[in-house]
Amino acid sequence: MTTLTTPRLTLRPLTPDDLPSVLAYRNDPQVAQYQGWALPATLDSVAGLVSGAPLGSPGCVQRAVTLPGGEVIGDVALNTQGSQAEVGVTLARHAQGHGYAREALHALITHAFTDLGVHRVHASIDPRNAAVAALLIRLGFRHEGTSLQSYLHRGEWTDDAAYAVLASEWTA
Repeated sequence: MTTLTTPRLTLRPLTPDDLPSVLAYRNDPQVAQYQGWALPATLDSVAGLVSGAPLGSPGCVQRAVTLPGGEVIGDVALNTQGSQAEVGVTLARHAQGHGYAREALHALITHAFTDLGVHRVHASIDPRNAAVAALLIRLGFRHEGTSLQSYLHRGEWTDDAAYAVLASEWTA
């Protein structure tokens, strides 16, 4: 099981004890607004986030984002498919605006490129999520395009913006 640390955060496997916190922030309408999970989130729906799989295992692997005292303030995901991986981040509302998402994603992406040998990391977001779009640009991602009305999100056809960064760009 892969655990990553930064100056302020620990990214560790989610445990069953974390699920009440995860459920609380995933059911916050402001947190869930641009996320793809079904609402309301239930204990059964978030239980699948608990996994002992190491980062880099094929498919989606989640990690809890925790503060030094152990408080779960969000989660990150690395969905690895061969030499490419998709990243995602979700933070509780009270944890937003403090640089935690940038710090957590930076650690996750560095691990993907440096330790896992991934060639390309990408992210897919709702372009109305301006905060995450700006975060991805600050991290060095490029906007590769937007597919118009490409997926049905809670009854509304929604655009999908693609961002990516190559390993050669990350280390340059």
